[in-house]
Amino acid sequence: MNKKLALVASFAIAAALSLQFGLSNVYAANKVDCSQVMTELQGGKKVSEVAKDMKISKSSVYRCRKAAAKEAKAAAGMASPAAMASPAAAPATH
Repeated sequence: MNKKLALVASFAIAAALSLQFGLSNVYAANKVDCSQVMTELQGGKKVSEVAKDMKISKSSVYRCRKAAAKEAKAAAGMASPAAMASPAAAPATH
């Protein structure tokens, strides 16, 4: 009986520790320096090269590239003349 209890307890401790380390790795994996990723991509590197050099997944590189494209599109939309109010729409001051 004692051997069985000891085995169950050690298994529970091992499971708890593996979950703790697994969760911290997942949390750390979400911290990707997208500005560095984009610098590398703009320097001519391929996605697989950036992923290997930075020790991140290719999907993280694609995610950074997608976020950068979205930011660029939003910035371009704000700077476009169509996004600005026309002078005719401004109230006249006399």
